[in-house]
Amino acid sequence: MAMDWLGSIVSINCGDSLGVYQGRVSAVDQVSQTISLTRPFHNGVKCLVPEVTFRAGDITELKILEIPGPGDNQQVGDLHQTELGPSGVGYQMNISQNGTGKVVKKPASSSSAPQSIPKRTDVKSQDVAVSPQQQQCSKSYVDRHMESLSQSKSFRRRHNSWSSSSRHPNQATPKKSGLKNGQMKNKDDECFGDDIEEIPDTDFDFEGNLALFDKAAVFEEIDTYERRSGSRSRGVPNERPARYRHDENILESEPIVYRRITVPHSVSKEFCTDSGLVVPSVSYELHKKLLSVAEKHGLTLERRLEMTGVCASQMALTLLGGPNRLNPKNVHQRPTVALLCGPHVKGAQGISCGRHLANHDVQVILFLPNFVKMLESITNELSLFSKTQGQQVSSLRDLPASPVDLVINCLDCPENAFLRDQPWYKAAVAWANQNRAPVLSIDPPVHEVEQGIDAKWSLALGLPLPLGEHAGRVYLCDIGIPQQVFQEVGINYHSPFGCKFVIPLHSA
Repeated sequence: MAMDWLGSIVSINCGDSLGVYQGRVSAVDQVSQTISLTRPFHNGVKCLVPEVTFRAGDITELKILEIPGPGDNQQVGDLHQTELGPSGVGYQMNISQNGTGKVVKKPASSSSAPQSIPKRTDVKSQDVAVSPQQQQCSKSYVDRHMESLSQSKSFRRRHNSWSSSSRHPNQATPKKSGLKNGQMKNKDDECFGDDIEEIPDTDFDFEGNLALFDKAAVFEEIDTYERRSGSRSRGVPNERPARYRHDENILESEPIVYRRITVPHSVSKEFCTDSGLVVPSVSYELHKKLLSVAEKHGLTLERRLEMTGVCASQMALTLLGGPNRLNPKNVHQRPTVALLCGPHVKGAQGISCGRHLANHDVQVILFLPNFVKMLESITNELSLFSKTQGQQVSSLRDLPASPVDLVINCLDCPENAFLRDQPWYKAAVAWANQNRAPVLSIDPPVHEVEQGIDAKWSLALGLPLPLGEHAGRVYLCDIGIPQQVFQEVGINYHSPFGCKFVIPLHSA
C-alpha cells in the first residue's frame, strides 16, 4: 500500500530545528520507517541535493498536497513554478510512534512555511494510511546545507521574500487589499517568477571585482577636471557642488591679491607671510621717515615704545614656553632673561620689553652702561622698570655666568655706530656669545659687516629692513601706524597682520 503514495507531493514539518520540507515522494520504507522526497524545498528554498530522507521520529506533521491520478506518470515541473489554487485540497497526517498515521482532510491554504505547489483540481477525497520510510536525514546535514545557502546573496534575498509572505497557521488571515486576481498574480510572478536553476552556485568575487577599479586614477582624473574647469565656483549648471574644507570660505569672493604692499623704491629683499602675502623690505631712510611722519600725526615716541614693548614681550613669553612654562604650578622654574641695552632709543625699547616681562613673573636682568647724561625716553623707562622686581646692572660682572633662558639684544643703533668700538660693547658681545643662550634682537639695524651677536630671532617694526642671515628668523610686529601715514610717505599699504600683532616672515 505504501507504493500507492509514490509520486504524491507532500509537506513534512520536522519542528523548529529542521523546519518544513516539501517535495515529491520517491520512496517509502516500512521496515526502516523512512520516507524520501525528490527535488525537495526547505522552508520555501530549493535544496541543492536531489533527494532528502526523513525518519518517522523526526516528522511532527505530514500533509498530502497532491495525489497523482490513475495512470498519471507525467513528471511535474519544479514546485516553485506553480502554486496551490483556492480549489486545491490538502491532507494532514498525524504520525504516531508505530509509524502509522491517520489522514485528516483539511484545506491546504494554511501552512507553517511558505509554499509553492502545483495546482491540481481533480483530487478526490479519501482516507489514506501512510508509513514514512528510507534513509536518515540528520540534523547536522541540514545545518550544513542551510549554512551554504545563507552564503549566497540571491538565496538570502529570495528567502526573505518568501518569509515576509508567510504566516503562522494560528494567525488571522488579513483582509484582502481589493486587488484583482490578475494584479496579484503579476506581483507573485515578480517575486517568485525567476528560475532558480539559473542562480549561480558560486559566491560573487567582491575582491576580484574591486581590483578592477583603479580608485587612485579616478580621483586624480576628478581633481584634474576640477582644476581645469574651475568647478569649485558655485552656480555652474550640471556640475557636482564644490566641497570645502573647514578653513575655506564658502562665500564667493574676488581673487586673492598677494602683493598688497608696494614701496616707491626698488626692493632689495622681499618676505612673505604664512598666508602668502608679500611684504617688501624698506630702506633705513624710508623707515626713519615713516616713524617721523607717524610721530607728527600723534604716534609719539612714548606710544611707540609702549607698543614695541608689548609686542616684544608677547613674542618673548611665547619663546620661553608660553602657558606650559608660565603657570602657577611652575613658580620654581621661573625663566631668566638677560636684556642688553644701549644708551639710545632702541635701548629704551628693550627696557620697555623688560618691564612687561617682569610683570609676568619673568626674572629679568637689565644691563645698561653708566652714562653721565641719558635720553629722556631711557630715563622714563628706567623709572618704570625700577618699580618691578627686575634687576638692573651696569657691569658685565653682575650678569649670570650660567646660561640664561633668553638674551634680548638692543645694543645696536645705526645712528650710534661708534658704540661698537666701546669696551663695554665688546665685553657684552663676548658675554652673549659665551653664555650660548638663544638671542632675540629687537629692531636690528642693517650692517655692511656682520654683527658681533648672531640672533636666532629678529623683530622688525612696521615694515622690515633688508636683514641678512645674521638676523635669523624674522618676525614683524604692528606698532599702530595708520594706513594714511604709509600713503603719505609713498607706500601703498594693506595690513598683513590679520588677527595678530606679531607674525612670522619667510624669505621670498
